[in-house]
Amino acid sequence: MAKVTRDDVARLAGTSTAVVSYVINNGPRPVAPATRERVLAAIKELGYRPDRVAQAMASRRTDLIGLIVPDARQPFFAEMAHAVEQAAAERGKMVLVGNSDYLDEREVHYLRAFLGMRVSGLILISQGMSENAAAEIEAWDARVVLLHERPEAIDDVAVVLDDTGGAQLAVRHLLEHGHEYVACLGGTEITPTVGDPVTDHVEGWRRAMHEAGRTTEGRLFQAPYNRYDAYKVALELLSGPDRPPAIFCATDDQAFGVLRAARELRIEVPGELAVAGFDDVKEAHLTDPPLTTVGSDRPAMARAAVDLVLEDGVRLAGSRRERVKQFPSALVVRRSCGCA
Repeated sequence: MAKVTRDDVARLAGTSTAVVSYVINNGPRPVAPATRERVLAAIKELGYRPDRVAQAMASRRTDLIGLIVPDARQPFFAEMAHAVEQAAAERGKMVLVGNSDYLDEREVHYLRAFLGMRVSGLILISQGMSENAAAEIEAWDARVVLLHERPEAIDDVAVVLDDTGGAQLAVRHLLEHGHEYVACLGGTEITPTVGDPVTDHVEGWRRAMHEAGRTTEGRLFQAPYNRYDAYKVALELLSGPDRPPAIFCATDDQAFGVLRAARELRIEVPGELAVAGFDDVKEAHLTDPPLTTVGSDRPAMARAAVDLVLEDGVRLAGSRRERVKQFPSALVVRRSCGCA
């Protein structure tokens, strides 16, 4: 069966292909109501489907938004990706998702692929913007919004969380329970030292400890962000002679690993060990005991990122305050910290 074209629709409707285009794209020129009805009737009768790829090539823009995350298997990134998808749908856009696996070359691969597809814009949750990634963005002159990552350059546009302040809230709360000190499960040796949320979480822990007159020396432990590897780190830490009385984890997933290790070692939480995390993913409600953590308004952050990435003037000159939108953190108290 021959493919129905825009010319076929125009012939049946008794109009030009330009008018058919105006009806399909709702502009840029107005179409008389009667003519619009004839065109829509012809489209329905012929079963015409617009060639979105051809339209994108002509307009240099698609109805797609690219989203690059470090690892969609981790609950925080999965929930954030879902929030971005919902926000994009409200704006009539679809989302393409790529996982960088915390690798610079994978991040650059998806940057090049998505921008080559002429996406409307790109939202990037980076593990640390590399020079190659920055060069790729510059080469395409693309609209890219950093999400969950604080930009180093003033020209970057970002939606971020008060990560340092949120971590301080959690650690202060643990200390208020009377613990001698709070240990911290931070990132790994490849965690960026500037702008990364986990680095900011560690900084918030450090500030809260110093405010309370506690030393941080020997109390920061490296751990991957996922629960499985954090569980192995926690097994070693909790079975050692210097078991900490309380642990603040830079991510909820790490905290899940700590809770599993404590149960395996028959360490009562929160009676013998207090635990707090960061992210407030949905699973934090279901741990035993439920996890005290730091939360944020992810749907609002996702909407802000989508709005920025679709804003035509986002790359124009503007103040840093306008270009970087920061959302507050909130302490979510449950039972793992020792509260009833």
